[in-house]
Amino acid sequence: MSAPSILVNRDAEGLAHAVAARFITLLVDVQSRGKVAQVVLTGGRVASRVYRAVAESPARTAIDWQRVEFWWGDERFLPDGDPERNETQARDALLSLVDVDPARVHAMPADTGQGAEAAAAAYASELAAAVGPDDRNGVPTFDVLMLGVGPDGHVASLFPEYPQLQVDDRAAVAVHDSPKPPPTRVSLTFPALSRAQEVWFVVSGEDKAKAVGLALSGADQIPAAVPKGLSRTLWLLDDAAAQELPHS
Repeated sequence: MSAPSILVNRDAEGLAHAVAARFITLLVDVQSRGKVAQVVLTGGRVASRVYRAVAESPARTAIDWQRVEFWWGDERFLPDGDPERNETQARDALLSLVDVDPARVHAMPADTGQGAEAAAAAYASELAAAVGPDDRNGVPTFDVLMLGVGPDGHVASLFPEYPQLQVDDRAAVAVHDSPKPPPTRVSLTFPALSRAQEVWFVVSGEDKAKAVGLALSGADQIPAAVPKGLSRTLWLLDDAAAQELPHS
């Protein structure tokens, strides 16, 4: 597997626009080959800026949004429509503004009293129902999977030293007692996160610089060092997040 590529933009706004342009180009390329694009979205401030930049780009009309399948890498286990849910943020910034097929928007289950374990099992089943003959680990092969990185090096809702890091027999897990609110979440596991042609780490801010530096130095004790794209791994950073990159 090739080494990750690192691309640095001056600030968070420039980063968001650069990632948006790359996202549109990738979807157009996938669709030009006759495929339905498989996309895994993330949450957080910079992700919302990316989605807004996509929605505002004139180039978005080159995408057949009806032929894009949307998934999520993790979710805050909260009631439907809660503004803290990653799904709600993505809908507000992008999905409500383009002509998506509702049947192809695979939100993680909201909290309706069923428990996070049941929600994780339901999402794993939904992923498994979408697999083709060449797919692995009970998930479709995604075209692009976007991830943020926390100051502690977590990705999706896989936190350092949490037992979910070791789960390799299912695609999604419940997470309890998260070190950042809300405490209950649902997350894809590492085997599922590893099934993307391209994995993009989209990271902004000085508070993330140490985690970025550790992950790219090969410090495999932090979760952000683990996910890799099948064909390409990109670290898309702003100057602040790139301050502690390892020297070659």
